[in-house]
Amino acid sequence: MMNDTCLLADRYSEPLLQSLWDHLRKRQVLFQSPLLATCVAFCVHFLFCVPYLVLDLLGSRFQWIYNYRIGGRAYESCHIRRWLDCLGRIFFKYLTGILPSIALFQSLREPSLPEKAPSCFIALTDIILCLLLFDTFFYMWHVLMHWVPWLFQQVHCTHHQNYETFALAAQDASIAELVSLQILALGSAALVQCHPLSEALFHLLNTYLAVEDHCGYDLPWGPIHLLPCFSGAQYHQAHHQRYKGNYAPYFRHWDWIFGTELTQTAT
Repeated sequence: MMNDTCLLADRYSEPLLQSLWDHLRKRQVLFQSPLLATCVAFCVHFLFCVPYLVLDLLGSRFQWIYNYRIGGRAYESCHIRRWLDCLGRIFFKYLTGILPSIALFQSLREPSLPEKAPSCFIALTDIILCLLLFDTFFYMWHVLMHWVPWLFQQVHCTHHQNYETFALAAQDASIAELVSLQILALGSAALVQCHPLSEALFHLLNTYLAVEDHCGYDLPWGPIHLLPCFSGAQYHQAHHQRYKGNYAPYFRHWDWIFGTELTQTAT
């Protein structure tokens, strides 16, 4: 019995994560305020995009940057005006769509903030399971949006206005699509029943991977170069250019299994 208690304590006792979790628990408003949660989500998305904005701005001055840009010199550098227009659209959709949906979701579930943080192993397991579930749900929903003309026109076509992707385009979509993806992410975390800290880290990683998927750069530290099972920016830009195939957001297995993987990469 004592051994079981010690094992349980080890699973939920990690100095690094515990200090982080204690810090977050003292600021419970982060989990209770829809406005603050929306602001944090918007700012995190923008901050993940900033490095790629810098690359776009410096591209005309430092030609070597085009070596990493998908399309190379044929790509027309993304002007600051395009970024600002896109940022304005996303901000409006957050205000009119994401904020009310977060308020609704928070009213439907009582926040549970346990005293103990998960161990690094448990947190990592939770995040991987959430990513795999989200990838599966996204694949099915994405295929459906492309195969049902009404869904494509009413929900998904806004996202395809960007033939050549850039980082902010990750969330340049209709309100209906943004809310639906939010439901898929929250649903994935709920099915895994992960710790709130694991869920927060999953949402952070999910946002980063979406930005990386749309960034338009094939950088040496991209996920596809670290783990071959990941797809990457070139994989997803091919989808934007051909309006079909490569439906999964992060991993390649569902496209391979169902024969929807594109054999040609983005140009």
